[in-house]
Amino acid sequence: MIVIDEIALEESILQRHFACDLGRCQGACCTIPGGRGAPLADDEVDSIIEAYPSIKKYLPPEHLAVIETKGMVEGTPGNYATVCVGQRACVFVCYEGKIAKCAFERAYLNRETSWRKPQSCHLFPIRIRTSAPTTLRYEPLEECHSAESNGVSSGVSLVGFLHESLQRAFGAQWVAELKKVMESQPEERNRRSNLSVSHSC
Repeated sequence: MIVIDEIALEESILQRHFACDLGRCQGACCTIPGGRGAPLADDEVDSIIEAYPSIKKYLPPEHLAVIETKGMVEGTPGNYATVCVGQRACVFVCYEGKIAKCAFERAYLNRETSWRKPQSCHLFPIRIRTSAPTTLRYEPLEECHSAESNGVSSGVSLVGFLHESLQRAFGAQWVAELKKVMESQPEERNRRSNLSVSHSC
């Protein structure tokens, strides 16, 4: 583990490459089977309620019907998550052809809302364990193998791919310190990975 300002992270995070390949994965992270959606911080529940009028128009009828019957969020304080459709897709998924995308992010990029999407989604494939000490871990998914190989071939590091989301979560100074640690790693100096790549799914 590496610790930066009391935030611990798996050392492998510094060594991984990652760049989403939506043409191949088709937004699989938004449709993971299991029936429980994106983990939410307690204060994100209000953000979802406030942003919902701006994203409602992007949602498929089936998803709107689920919201009408089950609501948008399930769980209890400290353990909230988005509702799923058919034990799979997050209820806030919208589709571009066959590709699953986040309706909140679509509205955000269209400047219709100031809230982008749940932090857990923005940081994926990194997951946060919030119990002390706060710990970041990489969550490997078979569906993300194409993103890993795409990151290697294009020279995009996982940290570079998640630059914006890491900065949103932990601040610019923390990300700067993380990059210093990366640059001190011999393997990373040789790879010269791109350290500032936009991330949207």
